[in-house]
Amino acid sequence: MKSLANPLHVSRFVQVHDDAAAQKGIKMSVGFDFHRYVSITEATPTKKRTYPNFRPDRSPIERGDGFWILGLDNNNEVASVQAARLYDLAHSNFSEHLQSLKAFYADPTVHAHPQDRCICVAPSAKKITGKVAYHGDLWVRRDFRGQGVARIMQGIARGVSFAMWSPDFVCGLMSRLLLDKWIVTKYGYAHYEPGGSILRLIEENIVDDEWINWLTGEELRTLVDRHDRNELLLDF
Repeated sequence: MKSLANPLHVSRFVQVHDDAAAQKGIKMSVGFDFHRYVSITEATPTKKRTYPNFRPDRSPIERGDGFWILGLDNNNEVASVQAARLYDLAHSNFSEHLQSLKAFYADPTVHAHPQDRCICVAPSAKKITGKVAYHGDLWVRRDFRGQGVARIMQGIARGVSFAMWSPDFVCGLMSRLLLDKWIVTKYGYAHYEPGGSILRLIEENIVDDEWINWLTGEELRTLVDRHDRNELLLDF
């Protein structure tokens, strides 16, 4: 049986990141209504459309099974967003979840186009099972990029995920371009592998070839527990 999350460790972990955001002029908040999240992201200039796995019209998220983070600048304009949701893969794995298109649509037989495809050839994706916290839809406004805001968002998302779910894995998908910039390691992911999601969603106009990146539940716990000793590496 897993030990319970230490609420003090989690709160301090999140607070360090929240303070770092405030120093950059961004006020962070966490929400749970994904209808509101989509209305915010659709009204945000330069942000691409949110993928269907975070849109209630294609993949409803029960309350308690997902959250989103919103960063507002000093003018109360959107500076950054990110979303997270829990996948129950007790009887499956992340590779199967992607390839079945259930990672994107609650019911692929209803919402998927006949030519929609997702191929996952990353071997480790088959080992990602149980309670899986998926983080995605990360966006930072151009004038805040290169300042560590994305990493702050990731930190808050991890802390909230750990507090809410104590997941077996935390994972995401990332383009090779970001990997080449070593952004994946800057974000604190311990593992990454090619062939995570070779995706085509016809009606969404999505064509991707992304790497998978992940942390185990124990790695996440260690990251949260040792925040006061390594200062979360917040040397942006």
